[in-house]
This record gives sequence, structure tokens and C-alpha cells, in this order.
Amino acid sequence: MSKLYFRHGAMNSGKSTALLQAAHNYEERDQRVLVAKPAVDVKGDRNIISRLGVVREVDLLLTPEINLREAFQEVAKDVLISNTPIACLLIDESQFLTSEQVDQALELAVLDNIPVLAYGIRTDFQTKSFPGSKRLLEIAHSLEELKTICRCGRKAMFNGRLFDGSFVFDGDQVAIDGVEVTYESLCADCYLKEKALAN
Repeated sequence: MSKLYFRHGAMNSGKSTALLQAAHNYEERDQRVLVAKPAVDVKGDRNIISRLGVVREVDLLLTPEINLREAFQEVAKDVLISNTPIACLLIDESQFLTSEQVDQALELAVLDNIPVLAYGIRTDFQTKSFPGSKRLLEIAHSLEELKTICRCGRKAMFNGRLFDGSFVFDGDQVAIDGVEVTYESLCADCYLKEKALAN
């Protein structure tokens, strides 16, 4: 039986880079992968762009109403015509999946025997779970934290949102990095200090 993996970390922990490396590893061994991301992540349009500059177009751009399992199976049919079965599904920005899409990812892994590797952040700038991350934490077979450091050198675990260079702690849950705002990965201590300064 294949598994559903959730590889999570704060911003700048190398999640997209790790996903692109995993895709490369499969393809280097002549195995076909499908790469997906939620459409709400408008940065890069149909591409995944790592902070190291590696770019790859996605095979599936997921809107909330799309059934992930059915969309995967539809693309897989076309790929099978070329006699190259799909070895796994890689999902970037998985925090933006719906809870139902995470359930469908589990079905892909368990019922269709397709490993699903989901990469994303656990919490938003207010330390609240995203629906996709919450569900992945509840049902993924494997959880792996990708680590990065805070400006003070400690392990970063929170994502501070900056608007016009100042930290903000109110607003919509989703604001894409580099489009409307920027983010800084912070340890709990630095996050709480910035929050106290903002109040």
C-alpha cells in the first residue's frame, strides 16, 4: 500500500525545492510523476518556482471544486497511452487544498496505490491551521518537518506577515507571498515580540 506524506515547514524551509528534487529523482530513474498545486497560489501562474530559481510547470492546477482523485485519474489515462505509468503525485502549497481534496489524496494512496507527497505550511500568519494542513496532520501516514531558522538563529516555526515593511496580525488568511505581502519565518519568541510591538 502506498502512503500519503505531509512534508511541512515554515516559509523558506525549502519545501518547493524538495518537491522539485523529488520529481527529479523519480524522473532520473525513468519514472513519471504528476505535479500539482492549488490555483489560489497565483505566484508563478502554472509554475512551481523554488527560491533557488528552479521552475517547473504543473500538470494539475487545482481549484476547490476539482475532485483531486478524478483529475489525477483523467490525466493518468492520457499518460498510460504512452505506456508510462505514474509513479507518484507531488503537491506543492498543499495547505490550500480543501479537506475533501486531502481525503481524495488519501484515497489515491490507499485505493489506487499511488504515493502522494504533499508539501506545505502548517499555519498562517496568525498561527491558525489552514484547512488542507489541518486535514493532512489528521490523516497523513507520514509527517516530516522541513526546518529553517529565524533571524535570531533558533528554529523558525511561524510565518510573520509584513505589509509595507511592518508586521501585521489581522487580515485574510490567504495573501500570496510577493504578490500582496511578504513573509518572514520566525521562532515563537520573535513572533510573540513582533506581535506585542504591533499592538
